[in-house]
Amino acid sequence: MTHDVLIIGAGPAGASAAMVAARAGLRVALIDRSAFPRDKLCGGGITGRAMRHLTDVFGPLPEGLFDRPARLRFADGVRVLCDLDDAPMMSMTMRPGFDATLRGLALAAGADDHCGQRIAEMQPADGWLRLADGACLAAPVWIAADGVNSAVARAVFGRAHDPARVGFALEVEVSGGSGDLTALDLTATPWGYAWDFPKAQGRTLGLGGVASRNADLMPRFHLWLAQRGVDPAMVRIKGHHLPFGEVRDPPGHNHILFAGDAAGLADPITGEGIAWAVRSGQLAAEAAAAAQGVPARAGAVYTAQMRPVLAEVRRAGQIACVLYHPWVQPRFIAALGRSDHFQRRFLQLLAGEMDYADLGPRRLAGIALRVLKGRGAG
Repeated sequence: MTHDVLIIGAGPAGASAAMVAARAGLRVALIDRSAFPRDKLCGGGITGRAMRHLTDVFGPLPEGLFDRPARLRFADGVRVLCDLDDAPMMSMTMRPGFDATLRGLALAAGADDHCGQRIAEMQPADGWLRLADGACLAAPVWIAADGVNSAVARAVFGRAHDPARVGFALEVEVSGGSGDLTALDLTATPWGYAWDFPKAQGRTLGLGGVASRNADLMPRFHLWLAQRGVDPAMVRIKGHHLPFGEVRDPPGHNHILFAGDAAGLADPITGEGIAWAVRSGQLAAEAAAAAQGVPARAGAVYTAQMRPVLAEVRRAGQIACVLYHPWVQPRFIAALGRSDHFQRRFLQLLAGEMDYADLGPRRLAGIALRVLKGRGAG
């Protein structure tokens, strides 16, 4: 064994795992096919929950990584539902610099750098892999943080995910700022939404939803961009699956632990995945450290630690099935447009300042009743 743990994927989940494992004294190999900084489809919204987990793992991050827009708009197509000037907000970041910073901190903590190398062959059951440059790496515990199209998951299970159950998003980066206004269009596509995120370098505009229910996502996105003064023919449109809707449970299988997008941990309502990526990477590293000497125990330790996270993602999935239903959604939109209190509560959920677990049965029943009546939630 060349290392104590192999971490495949150096995004937020993998970098978090590498940081925690290296600080615990483990010999860590951090592996990614991409050289950093790398391009990544992501709106770049950092919720309050994500920032808390990031600070817990990495400590305070450089202020220059983030923009903090002051205003937020909920929209129904071109119709403005509301503008909020003092509601809880998300920070914004550009993923190339953000990911490179986290990876750099993990390497500074002692992880060995094997990024920019494609994996030529892997045998997860036996604990070893070979890189394209011929180097062979082995460890008793693996952390698979290699995204929605996880190569480790394909090797272990035969496929990474079920395309019919997960999401898909399209996104562009455009120059020119949109001031300090973050905009969310809640009806841009069925079973999904669109976003316009302002940053110092420009704007990130995207549209995403459940893949199986949005066969016309590209023409919808073209129309949505044109309505906002962006010529679809003049921008580079990126597309990628989003792993909400198919949580991997258990996330640990003997000595192989799945974290972040590889574990299906994106929020089914918002598509946000950084918060649970960082948290799952942290917990996977702690499980790897606890299982040294008995690697097969890592999966059970990790699965037990992840129960609250899996439960929260499932609650979001259950609420999403109701919230995006074509009969409920217009009533929800009407309630949102009429109630300042409802707007702020909904934003607290989106911004990660409230957990779905905080919506107990009585509160959910009250919200449902008000939505059905087209009024705001108390």
